Amino acid sequence: MKVLQIFFFFVLAIHLIQAQDKSSCCQVNVDFTSFASDKEFRDAHQNPNAFVLNDAKGKMIKFKTKSGNEANAYFVESKNKSNKYILVFHEWWGLNDHIKREADELNEKLGDVNIIALDLYDGKVASTREDAAKYMQSVNKDRAIEIVKGAFEFAGKDAEIGTIGWCFGGGWSLQASILAGKQGKACVMYYGIIENTPETFKELNAPVLGIFAEKDGWVTPEVYGNLEKNLKAAGKKVTVKSFNADHAFANPSNPNYDKQATKEAKELTLKFFNENLMK
Repeated sequence: MKVLQIFFFFVLAIHLIQAQDKSSCCQVNVDFTSFASDKEFRDAHQNPNAFVLNDAKGKMIKFKTKSGNEANAYFVESKNKSNKYILVFHEWWGLNDHIKREADELNEKLGDVNIIALDLYDGKVASTREDAAKYMQSVNKDRAIEIVKGAFEFAGKDAEIGTIGWCFGGGWSLQASILAGKQGKACVMYYGIIENTPETFKELNAPVLGIFAEKDGWVTPEVYGNLEKNLKAAGKKVTVKSFNADHAFANPSNPNYDKQATKEAKELTLKFFNENLMK
């Protein structure tokens, strides 16, 4: 009898372990920052190409936040007066010159729009994956939200706001559009994620363009499929485009980015902003 009981508990333990493993591998609702502790995720990011933006169209600015602590941003002002603004959210490397170049390009391609590339690391910029992981993990969510809201105040109550971000910044692009409420007009997120349920998107006004990578081992098709499902369940407008590529395929800092997929993704991004923000 005792032998049978031991055997029963052994079999039960095996089933519980298998169930736990299955639950873990099929997880569809994740917090992006948690990836920083994953060695495979860190190793998948090659250190960014060295690049100095010598012909910058914008300038670094500081603006006030609710706590009284100033925030940093790279600001590209519209040549003509405009109430259109796009908030740009950096990758896990921080606000480097690659991101500033993306901000310049958005201004150039879209025309009369102000671009604010936010610094969620408060001045820190990583050149190694180890530092990037450390900086991403150390982001205080309350401080990041304070920075985003400070940017809204800088733009003004009549501003129409779009958002865009990659990787770590992809999730913050979506979070910022939720925070923007009725001022939010267009949200573009590249392979980012936030923990979400349909209730998460109650205050979201902006339509969402989600650009993802089918070979992504972290923001997997199951993960972004769940995001799309919850956005639709909340009655929000969402378009998802996935490419046969790996995570970070369009990151401007990535030395091995996918040129063709990046080109197509940028074309979709510009079309989306033109249709939803610039009209």
